[in-house]
Amino acid sequence: MLVVLLLVAGWGALHGWQRRPLDPPPGMLAPDAPQQVDIDNGVQLQRGDTTLTTRARFELTARVLSREDYRFDAGAFLAPEDLALGWGRMSDSAVLAKITITQSNRFYYWHVDQFPIPRREIETSSANMHLIPADKAVRRALERVRVGQLVHLEGFLVDARRPNGWYWHTSMTREDTGDGACELVFVEQVDIVAL
Repeated sequence: MLVVLLLVAGWGALHGWQRRPLDPPPGMLAPDAPQQVDIDNGVQLQRGDTTLTTRARFELTARVLSREDYRFDAGAFLAPEDLALGWGRMSDSAVLAKITITQSNRFYYWHVDQFPIPRREIETSSANMHLIPADKAVRRALERVRVGQLVHLEGFLVDARRPNGWYWHTSMTREDTGDGACELVFVEQVDIVAL
């Protein structure tokens, strides 16, 4: 029993070390906003009994502000990770040092004691994204993403629907906030950008 406990503790320590946050120096890492090209008649993709409908081609390079893994909620079978991502001044360590960022229950939260940049800029230069890996290689790559890294994602914004009435819609703009403001992204490619 002691050996099993030691193995579990060792695995947990290694996993934690591999996922430790990075702390890049000050300066904007990802100056550009996400690129989106809306699609009038989207293609349907099947993931088990879930139908995904493509709504827009989507691409971004952004700093990982936070990550949350999901195993047991209703969307975990489809999107096992959420990344809170920032671009523009929301990718700058000097700004982020003054913002507390958390995630839970598929939402991304931020708090400031004093605004380092305008509130609206925080809202429109960051987003919580529910990530659907296109295949096993993308899933493995997403599992290795660490807070503080710069990532490049390519894929589609999608809506998801199941025959039992369950649905999940993507946001189509970076201008919204609150419930329904998260992007549901079918990720075809993920790359870690060297800092």
